[in-house]
Amino acid sequence: MQESKRQKQVAGLLNEEMNSIFQKLGLNMINGGMVSISDVKVTPDLLEARFYLSFFQVNDTDAALKKIEDRHHEIKKELAAAVRHQLRNIPILKFFPDDTLDNVFRMEELFKKINEEKAGKDELTG
Repeated sequence: MQESKRQKQVAGLLNEEMNSIFQKLGLNMINGGMVSISDVKVTPDLLEARFYLSFFQVNDTDAALKKIEDRHHEIKKELAAAVRHQLRNIPILKFFPDDTLDNVFRMEELFKKINEEKAGKDELTG
């Protein structure tokens, strides 16, 4: 289903504010790796916001995600203070790992392997 204009506006606002909050609380650097918000999706009723987090050079993404979820109350408090004049209700915050980069790397490895196998077959037939 297509996102409404309001959903996109709220998602953009939450993304911008949440990036600032992550920096302020030191959540953008966890275990020597970087954490960034890759996408924000807001439900049509604007009551739930899903944050997709991209982890770069973070060894244990589950532990990093738990660290963020452990500070959920603090994050929500900061967000409420930042958007209190723009939103009537603060949505429920949910955090998910964004595995898009992992999928891209996996696909690149598969293509590389296919090309190597193809080159090997070409040498045998050629």
